[in-house]
Amino acid sequence: MIASIDVDPQKTFTPLCPSELPVHEGHLIGQALNHQAKHAQLRVLTKDAHPANAVWVVDTHDKMLKPLKHANADLTWVSHAVPGTEGFKVIPDLPNITEYDHVIWKGIEPDLHPYGACFHDIQEKLSTGLIEWLTAKQVKVVLVGGLATDYCVKTTALQLKQHGQFDVWVNLEACRGIAHDTTVVACKEMIEAGIHVIGSLAEFQA
Repeated sequence: MIASIDVDPQKTFTPLCPSELPVHEGHLIGQALNHQAKHAQLRVLTKDAHPANAVWVVDTHDKMLKPLKHANADLTWVSHAVPGTEGFKVIPDLPNITEYDHVIWKGIEPDLHPYGACFHDIQEKLSTGLIEWLTAKQVKVVLVGGLATDYCVKTTALQLKQHGQFDVWVNLEACRGIAHDTTVVACKEMIEAGIHVIGSLAEFQA
């Protein structure tokens, strides 16, 4: 069984919401995610869902990426992906949420800012149930795309590999990264962990 995971493909991570966390071309990966899903029997959506009063929120971009002492919120970020806002919505071309087989909302608590979709906390103690759901569905292979390559996609893929023992494929055609250098490092880290990092689905072998 193959599952396709759309990691946080939300407007908050695109130029459609420039005051939040815009990733270059982040709004253009919808069709690539849809194409990826055609190679799978199950499709999963993950979404950031952050309160506006989270402990990590700062008011300007120049105050971002400062270290925090909170156990499960490691860096400062501007407010993003707040439920009910435009940024919380998924990017164009993706199906309605009820058309997915499973949905994970993460980061709802004000003092939790997880990157990966498999755990609510950075310490990876509190499961979101994603690994357990995939296991119950007898999934062996997972295709991963979404936003952003160097943060939530990377962490989700590593969690799936390390905690779920799945055969994990990250499809870069269906991803976009925040920065070139951190994306290169993220890809290297994933490859070293045994994850297949591919440029397109032409390289995918189930």
